[in-house]
Amino acid sequence: MTNAILRCLAIGLLSTVFYFVSTFGFAASSAEMSAEPEKGPHRGRLLKQDDFAIELTIFETGVPPEFRVWAFYENEPLDPQQVSLEVTLTRLGDVKDNIRFEPQGDFLRGDTQIYEPHSFAVKVNATYDDRKYQWQYDNFEGRTKIEPAVAAAMEINTEIAAEAVLTETIEAFGKIVPQEGAQRDISARFEGQIKEVYVASGDTVSKGDKLTAIESNESLKSYTIVSPIDGVVQSRMANAGEQTKGRTLMSIIDTTRFTAELSVFGSDQKRISSGTTVRLTDVDNKINITGKVAAILPHLDSNQGRTIRVNFSDTQGAFTVGQFVSAEIEVAQYSVPLAVKRVGLQSFRDFTVVYAKVGTEYEVRMLELGRQAGEWVEVLGGLKPGTEYVTNNSFVIKADIEKSGASHDH
Repeated sequence: MTNAILRCLAIGLLSTVFYFVSTFGFAASSAEMSAEPEKGPHRGRLLKQDDFAIELTIFETGVPPEFRVWAFYENEPLDPQQVSLEVTLTRLGDVKDNIRFEPQGDFLRGDTQIYEPHSFAVKVNATYDDRKYQWQYDNFEGRTKIEPAVAAAMEINTEIAAEAVLTETIEAFGKIVPQEGAQRDISARFEGQIKEVYVASGDTVSKGDKLTAIESNESLKSYTIVSPIDGVVQSRMANAGEQTKGRTLMSIIDTTRFTAELSVFGSDQKRISSGTTVRLTDVDNKINITGKVAAILPHLDSNQGRTIRVNFSDTQGAFTVGQFVSAEIEVAQYSVPLAVKRVGLQSFRDFTVVYAKVGTEYEVRMLELGRQAGEWVEVLGGLKPGTEYVTNNSFVIKADIEKSGASHDH
């Protein structure tokens, strides 16, 4: 099955899901269609068996998230000293958190912080009056499953979270001018009459190609002027039958060597030095080329900007004199222990997240972010090194998760 067919199937699948959600207000999964769990007096999940019940909630007011549990028998509150309790959380990737409880006031308090995401399979073991009780349920949020063929068709790409080198840049704008030494003005060595001109404006010439023939006024002998460089005839002012009269006959420009004159403002001016790497982009953002800062002019322009000259080579003919360009000037580089690509970032509740991938399942990872530079953002917390996460087209995962309307279970 070709990628084009798979892409169509995937788009059709997502379109069908979005139709059901928008029309009927529910997702297609039976798990996602399950009723809201019964709540207790503290707005926690109520688990019942015979005449015994517990209410389990994630409490996070003024403290890191933790489990708190109230126990009941025949609908009457129990002294937490009479109940023993253990909870096991199984997270994506078969990571288990084992939580024990101690009485505190009228409830049992868990001894483990419930870190985000609050997405796990829950197993509860309780003992009261020498009788054992057990419950199991799924409390998934920010999680979805996408088959590999569909993920490939939707071009969902992943990378491994690891250390990275962040490159800080300054944005600037300017235009292309000839590089110093790249333009040659052609004149006659000996004054005389122009007998023949072999090139026209816009012609491409190679070093040694004939440009014009001159008959010397003194010797009456003819000599030929040849091109001193490879380039393009930028302008021609010579015509057969005219006298040279010490003037410029034509100009040739080397179209592989240019200078970008960029304007930099304010405090950014002090962060740039000769030799700094600069990435240049045309106005359509289709052409990228790299050069180096060759000069920083000492005076300010009328707009209070300082001109930065960036020399670069262009053997592909992508740029031309007078063309406007944008630029990213590298001003700092630093390594960070953990970073992700900014293209993968999405919002989830009040968090900035990426989507971790384990097998065919994807799940949010709430991030604590640090410095941002270029395509990278530093991760200070919320993600383990070596995690496979979604980069390009992460919005597809977000849309698939949001359709379920899964709530944050407290």
